[in-house]
Amino acid sequence: MAGFPTRRLRRLRQNPTLRRMLGGARLSMQEMICPLFVTFGQGVRRPIESLPGHFQISVDAAVETARDWAGKGVQAVLLFGIPQHKDACGSGACDPQGPVQQLVSRLKKDLPDLLVITDVCLCDYTDHGHCGLLKTARDGALEVGNDRTLEVLAKIAVSHAQAGADVVAPSAMMDGQVAAIRQSLDQSGLADTAIMSYTVKFASCFYQPFRDAADCAPKFGDRTGYQMDFRTAGQAVAEARQDIEEGADMIMVKPAGPYLDIIARVRQSTDAPLAAYQVSGEYSAIKAAAAAGWLNERSAAVESLTAIKRAGADLIITYFAPQLGAWI
Repeated sequence: MAGFPTRRLRRLRQNPTLRRMLGGARLSMQEMICPLFVTFGQGVRRPIESLPGHFQISVDAAVETARDWAGKGVQAVLLFGIPQHKDACGSGACDPQGPVQQLVSRLKKDLPDLLVITDVCLCDYTDHGHCGLLKTARDGALEVGNDRTLEVLAKIAVSHAQAGADVVAPSAMMDGQVAAIRQSLDQSGLADTAIMSYTVKFASCFYQPFRDAADCAPKFGDRTGYQMDFRTAGQAVAEARQDIEEGADMIMVKPAGPYLDIIARVRQSTDAPLAAYQVSGEYSAIKAAAAAGWLNERSAAVESLTAIKRAGADLIITYFAPQLGAWI
């Protein structure tokens, strides 16, 4: 080895203080965002079996949960709505009295310093579980219609912003969704509402616990026709550039851990704020392995999140956020 024995790299690792000083990527609660599932009712707190430690909760319980999380250092939440009834058009998503809209208003009143981000999609609200409105293809099969979905996504975003959301986050992976939402927000006098786009969202098996939580698994087919193929890397930069051109203030890669190379590639291609979503399957896999005694939960969580930060993420969406405050 060139330089040995004069150059000994282990010298920089022997002292714990020096190791920390040279540690590079560091986690902070200021960059963590925690998902929260809100539904109708009073006093509802339904455990999500495949997502340990998280619940389907009513608005009143969600406010108290967010207050508790804020006390642990969580400064931002990402809201997902679970309606009472689902239909083919996902009409509940735009309801000004829907659980997301109600919770946004309560949070901005009771916890004004908490950053409130809302997911903008149709999969939680449609009875077929897809992220957009359906149409009949040339061969007679049903498929998701891109362009006719844009108007609905824009209406959802406006309803969230009118309730007080700081950031809306379109996740449907419809081409043109950012432009449609930006135009509608601006025309509605909501130009200050930011957009965090799920820009690079892969069709992944790691979403299953989330689908349990929101009851949004597709009732036919899958989402490979609009979400990215996990074998494809080149389209990620094109997606990022397009969303930024359309008006996205922040962009996102999802999932995070299995796609560190994509996070790094997108980071190198743009200086826009970049979020990464450590999705439900990543979280639940660590939880399950820890429960079986196969690894240390805290160490695995901190290491995996640090890797996401090291790859280039500015913000991290993670179900570990409430625990992380004590750990770091």
